[in-house]
Amino acid sequence: MRELVLDTETTGFDPQMGDRIVEIGAVELINQMPTGRTYHQYINPERSMPNEAFEVHGLGDDFLRDKPVFAKIAQEFLDFVRDDKLVIHNAAFDMKFLNAELAKLNLRQLPWEQALDTLAIARKRFPGSPASLDALCRRFNIDNSNRTLHGALLDSEILAEVYLELLGGRQPGLVLARSGGASEGGSEEVWRASKRPTLLAPRITEEEVKAHQAFVDKLGADALWSKFS
Repeated sequence: MRELVLDTETTGFDPQMGDRIVEIGAVELINQMPTGRTYHQYINPERSMPNEAFEVHGLGDDFLRDKPVFAKIAQEFLDFVRDDKLVIHNAAFDMKFLNAELAKLNLRQLPWEQALDTLAIARKRFPGSPASLDALCRRFNIDNSNRTLHGALLDSEILAEVYLELLGGRQPGLVLARSGGASEGGSEEVWRASKRPTLLAPRITEEEVKAHQAFVDKLGADALWSKFS
């Protein structure tokens, strides 16, 4: 199962008001394990950067001026994403920006059902508690000390750790879903070992059994061993 933990940085909050994507980062997971493969691209938004957005991610006009525009990287991005699940924190925000950029180029839209929103998962699992990425890092003791500014690839790497914790820990295979899977909001059941239907054959020899019994007999009837054997 291939999943992509994804994040974007933008010039603002609303693509319908002219805001654009300036950075995309994604981390590849196979069977909920990071493969080391990533996607990362800075993008020239073809407009000036508002100061409010610059203070969030630190990507200014001078830095972005020589970066490719979205039209130059769009097909490469789609080829990387394919039809695999996109794990995104506050997925509605990133999906509306990605689809707005793709629509400008008459390229295929990313279906909403392709996205998995970790913000919604966190709010369902911890109702009433803060569910920002920083808050979840504190909850799960994930080091985000390098996150002085937002960055799409760094945030994707941190979110990948948070996502695995939301699934039940960093060994998600030990958590079995009854129906739908934990990533779809299904209930969870922690795996526990059951008794073997057939006991394993003993590995000690008959001589070792006799020697042990002789040793116990020498201890006497009041020996502590006799009370537990």
